[in-house]
Amino acid sequence: MSHALKSLLDSGTKLWLDSIDPILVEENRQLGATGATSNPIIVANLLRSGRFDDQIETLLSGRDDTTVAWEMTDRLVRDAQQVFLPVWESSGGDDGYVSFELDPLLEDPARGIPHDERVAAYVESGKYWSKDHVNRLIKVPATPAGIEALAPLAAAGVPLNVTLIFTDKQYAAARDSVWQGAQQLDNLKRFKSVYSIFVSRLDVYTAENVQGLSSLAQGMVGIVNAKRIWQQNQAFWADHATTLRQEIVFASTGVKNPQDDPCKYVAALAGSDIQTNPPATNVAVVESDRSFSRQIDAPVETMLQQEIDAEVDFQKLHDVLMKQGIDKFASPQQQLLELICEKRAAFA
Repeated sequence: MSHALKSLLDSGTKLWLDSIDPILVEENRQLGATGATSNPIIVANLLRSGRFDDQIETLLSGRDDTTVAWEMTDRLVRDAQQVFLPVWESSGGDDGYVSFELDPLLEDPARGIPHDERVAAYVESGKYWSKDHVNRLIKVPATPAGIEALAPLAAAGVPLNVTLIFTDKQYAAARDSVWQGAQQLDNLKRFKSVYSIFVSRLDVYTAENVQGLSSLAQGMVGIVNAKRIWQQNQAFWADHATTLRQEIVFASTGVKNPQDDPCKYVAALAGSDIQTNPPATNVAVVESDRSFSRQIDAPVETMLQQEIDAEVDFQKLHDVLMKQGIDKFASPQQQLLELICEKRAAFA
């Protein structure tokens, strides 16, 4: 293990891989990763590669394209779970998870699915895909329907990863819904929830839409926002004790600006909870010669915080990034279904 990576892990950060590619899972487990996460983009790209055509072909008989797509997603996540299962066992269920994202097409505006039907679909599918998987987190978006579904899912004992969180308002609504459901459990020994806060996308948004930010504040909004939500999460669970840790996942930690240090977000958020880093970001960490230390609770300058709060309309930011996030996942899911259809025709 490189000195840089060891220092990051020693600081208190848990490293989860932002991929379920079997090769990368094995490689990153050796590097110290203790979990992984998936999304429709990752799954679509893996199946598009052709590496899994034999498995796809065996599933085609008697199954429609949607069923094949979800069974392949399940297989890929299962395989990753096996790699990280020893971590789950040794940590007493506090680590070693792999996230399974529910159908992003439920939020596709073109489908116009009513709110109550979306809630019911999240609950039903979340219970289904979670059953008999001790180290699988069910990934639910922090949309109105997703947030409403969190309480019944938590009450059913489903471990949760709430994703597409951009603001502290979203986080609080999701956390409160999860806690409401958790209180219906007989005990909290296996209760586990994490909250995926997207980081770099906020800085992409402000670079394009908030030109009034100073040079000191521009490019810092994602970090400041993530630290604020992390502090809120720390305070809430300090008052609501649970056996397992209810953690923040720092997602979207790969830099989007090529001028930035590739370890920018990794360094700023080091020291606690979980980072789901893209493979290239993990490579950058390994190959760097730096020492990472705890920075997550390093105070943000008051003037910087005040400027960001004054200049950034977080409701508008939420609306734009949520729409982009839904589109970003719904489109690959639709493309995945089309890909299965094309492979069916080719195999025939």
